[in-house]
Amino acid sequence: MSNSSKKNNTCAVIPFYNEVRTLNTVIEKVDQFVNHIIAVDDGSDDGSAESIGIDSGHFTILKNAVNQGKGFCLRKGLEKAIEDKYSRILTIDADMQHDPDYIPDLLTALSENDFVIGNRLDNLNDMPVHRIASNKITSFMLSKRFKQDILDSQCGFRAFRSDIVRAILPDTNGFEAETEMIIKAMRQKYKIGFVPVPTIYGEEESKMRNLQATMGFLKVYFTV
Repeated sequence: MSNSSKKNNTCAVIPFYNEVRTLNTVIEKVDQFVNHIIAVDDGSDDGSAESIGIDSGHFTILKNAVNQGKGFCLRKGLEKAIEDKYSRILTIDADMQHDPDYIPDLLTALSENDFVIGNRLDNLNDMPVHRIASNKITSFMLSKRFKQDILDSQCGFRAFRSDIVRAILPDTNGFEAETEMIIKAMRQKYKIGFVPVPTIYGEEESKMRNLQATMGFLKVYFTV
């Protein structure tokens, strides 16, 4: 299948904060599989935005004057993708922890689902132990509450049919926004699918703070 046939009116949303080392590589790889990229700069001060080297006709940059959080960036980018009338929307992190070569797998799964999430938990060799524990616990809690298997609740590598996105946009601004979107999708009875993707962790320091992320999860779990 050619890249052009895979694209099929698809937009990628890439939130980023100080990712000068990896952002351009991620965007170049993602650009092979989508029609357009919306990159959301969350107040970076390391020249990340200036590092982007692809044709500016292929991407839009939305900038936050100050750091607002991943959920804020996702909402901003997703709203723009809806406004621009893309039929499929993808989200992917800018730190190379998601392999863009798996984008076609997520988009293929979207033909039978409303919302597709990458599942890293079949191969945990590179995932830090504390991330394995938190992911398994949160995925288990969501699965039990809604009686649906949630295999990887914390993976930000996702694909959506655009007609469902407005109903599941997050109200929270932090990392808990990704859990909030799952809960809203399950409440709406949208079909959520999972696609195996590799676990990729390098030497970069995670921007997720464990206590803050845990408190955010609990907040949305009990209030959304």
